[in-house]
Amino acid sequence: MRIHIATDHAGLDFSTQLQDHLRSAGHDVIDHGPIEYDAVDDYPAFCIRAAQAVVSDQSAGVEALGVVFGGSGNGEQIAANKVQGIRAALVWNLSTAELAREHNDANVIAIGARQHSFDEVTSFIDRFVSTPFSDEERHVRRIAQIAAYERDGSLLPDPRA
Repeated sequence: MRIHIATDHAGLDFSTQLQDHLRSAGHDVIDHGPIEYDAVDDYPAFCIRAAQAVVSDQSAGVEALGVVFGGSGNGEQIAANKVQGIRAALVWNLSTAELAREHNDANVIAIGARQHSFDEVTSFIDRFVSTPFSDEERHVRRIAQIAAYERDGSLLPDPRA
């Protein structure tokens, strides 16, 4: 699997270690930055580029996922989710990593590097990467509704109207 990674200064050490971990597991890892520590770097471009690469690969039939890091993971998740076709999930334990893939077919995982140990982070990512989407009709339907809104702003009728 190809895995696109991006971070900010808070996640740079994790990103470097994680790339080694993922490569040793046989994954093709693409680093979208940063490449050096800068305490005032701006993460949005790094995360958006990683998310764009995930969409591009998936559109071309390449099996790909993304991992974005930051101090909390919140801003990185928000940035990645601005890319059409991305479903980035903030993950903080094994259950949220698994459910992000199983129920939401998330294609990017966001993690707070200052919130977890390296061992926790690798366990979340390993679980995320190894969990398939369930393909259950209710989840497919809900993802299609999100994609429709993203594409053209359409929503199901409001039952209260």
